[in-house]
Amino acid sequence: MAVLSKIRERSMFLIIIIGLALFAFVLDPSTLGDFFNSNKINEVGQINGESITRQEFIQELESYKQQVGNSVPEMQAVNTVWENILRKKIYQNQLNEAGITIGESDVWNELIAIPFVQNNPEYQNEAGLFDEQKFKQFLADTKENNKELWAQWSSYMGQIRDNLSTTTYNNLITAGLGASLKEGESEYLYENTKLNAEFVYLPYTSISDSLVKIKKSEVESYIKKHEDDYKVDASRDINYVTFEILPTVEDENVLKAEVSSLIEDFKLATNDNLFLSENESDSNLDVSFLYKNQVSQEVADSIFLGSKGKVVGPYTENEFLKVSKITEISRIPDSVKASHILIPFIGAQRVAPEVTRTEESAKKLADSILQVVKGKSDKFAILAKEFSSDKSNSDKGGDLDWFTYTRMTTEFRDYTFTGKKGDLGVVKTAFGFHVIKIDDQKNIQNVVKLATFSRKIIPSEATENSIFRNAEEFSLAVSKDNKFMDVANKKKFTVKPAIGIKALDENVPGLGNQRQIVTWAFNKETKAGDFKRFDLEGLHVVVYLTASQEKGLMSADKAINSVRPILVNEKKAEILAKKLQGSNLQSIAKSNNTNVKAAEGVTLKSPTLSGVGVEPKIVGAMYNAQQNKIYNSIVGDRGVYAFKMTKKEIPVALPNYEINRKRISDTRKNSTYKMYEAIKKALDIEDNRANVYSVN
Repeated sequence: MAVLSKIRERSMFLIIIIGLALFAFVLDPSTLGDFFNSNKINEVGQINGESITRQEFIQELESYKQQVGNSVPEMQAVNTVWENILRKKIYQNQLNEAGITIGESDVWNELIAIPFVQNNPEYQNEAGLFDEQKFKQFLADTKENNKELWAQWSSYMGQIRDNLSTTTYNNLITAGLGASLKEGESEYLYENTKLNAEFVYLPYTSISDSLVKIKKSEVESYIKKHEDDYKVDASRDINYVTFEILPTVEDENVLKAEVSSLIEDFKLATNDNLFLSENESDSNLDVSFLYKNQVSQEVADSIFLGSKGKVVGPYTENEFLKVSKITEISRIPDSVKASHILIPFIGAQRVAPEVTRTEESAKKLADSILQVVKGKSDKFAILAKEFSSDKSNSDKGGDLDWFTYTRMTTEFRDYTFTGKKGDLGVVKTAFGFHVIKIDDQKNIQNVVKLATFSRKIIPSEATENSIFRNAEEFSLAVSKDNKFMDVANKKKFTVKPAIGIKALDENVPGLGNQRQIVTWAFNKETKAGDFKRFDLEGLHVVVYLTASQEKGLMSADKAINSVRPILVNEKKAEILAKKLQGSNLQSIAKSNNTNVKAAEGVTLKSPTLSGVGVEPKIVGAMYNAQQNKIYNSIVGDRGVYAFKMTKKEIPVALPNYEINRKRISDTRKNSTYKMYEAIKKALDIEDNRANVYSVN
């Protein structure tokens, strides 16, 4: 009875807990087991036991998205933020262990030294010098009154702190990464000592691969002995067949008949823009002139031989069926050389902060300049230097050099291409008022303006249904026999592979951004041999999971292509080594039906053996060998050797080895990225992002 009483007392609490658990189960049944595990719910990962919480990760992710906008794919942003957090925590932990703290004063000193802070007039005194108190007051006011702007400043100062942590630690490391003169001397000797040698060489290719058998157990044993080289993240391999939803010839013919029925009305239309709108054209009216090379080659000749009002088509261009009407014919240059003086006003695009003139006053100034240059054209360059805000060319007298029809804004383009050489005028654009002088024009030619009605050639409903039916029939056939490749080959479908997909990937090779396929492949309910049809934009795809690699050591099947050549050469080396025994190179060569070769002037820096290729292991052995002593069965990258080092020519000693010492030192100091990667590799990093992002 006491137990029942306790249950009654806590009934509401239990109802809430069970309800929340069931709600989580409805969203994702696999999360039910994790519901009561607060670590799994709140953790994205760990670094040496230090938790990276979901809240922390999401805040960093949202901040990153605000910085870069929406152009970055979701999982790319997730991966970038993860690496940023790792880097920040790793460097911070290293500084903590070293007893170094990045304080508020460090961040502040870095902030006020930034040029855009120092040079902002808002933070300067009457003498034009930076006033630290004014800047402090600005930040205090911002924190109090503008939360959004303060969040941006806080984020920026956080970045400064992170950058200081990185640079401070890297500077500490590089301060100790020097080199001694003795190391400089050793490098000089290694690089410049010349070796002469004689050798007998038996290449691995002298034994056929078919004579060497490699067992799967040997591959597995090699992988275990070289674990660091074969550690892999979880991955999946898939095969897939696509069913593209493309229009048929019949679909295009039906559309062509529909478009053709509008031609007569198009000819008679007096308002082309209205006609395109009322008949739901997929393209808008273009008022630009077109050169012949900009018009579809299918109809270019017909259009440029036609007169105003002529309608051409239907014709196909870039997946659209089109009908074009000539609305204007003219002659203009293909390029123009012009100069300008730009007079901006408040509200114009890219206007400098110091511009205070109104649009009306800007127009008056531009008109005044025009009157001056009309009377004395030689003053144009002088006035451009004095008045033009376009500093990219004002020092050149406003000279814009040659430009083509599509380069300038519409108003500027129309004036310079439809005017004549020597014309002067004022033109308003989004950037302000331009006083323009047309300096030259070339290649005058025929151009046209076209009103073009277009419709995209899309598959009909019947075609879409037919393609869907093909995908569904394939899925059913695979479901019945569970032999994806057999069914695909029988139906002559093209099977495409995607190998080594990672849990946090978005891209599926050949299909683009298809996160849903990655999620399905990594779902713990999905096993090798399972398949699923996905209905994507413009196609259906049937995906088959061919292999599943869990995190850990690479499987023998996956590694065999890289391990087998190594094991084959090892076994060949054992065979060849037995053939290279003896105390005389000539007799060893004769018994192997080959010749004694010579190596002259070989160095460790350029370890190439004539007639063989690069062999650093063998040249290294020669460097450390006793002169005129025979060395047998030395295994290299290309084969097995017997050799005798006949001469070692030591380079002339230098007065000092400072140049070599400095090169070694600089190389070490420039390799801090390797230091970071080494620290990262040594840490115990637990990455649970796959659990967070719907892979379960």
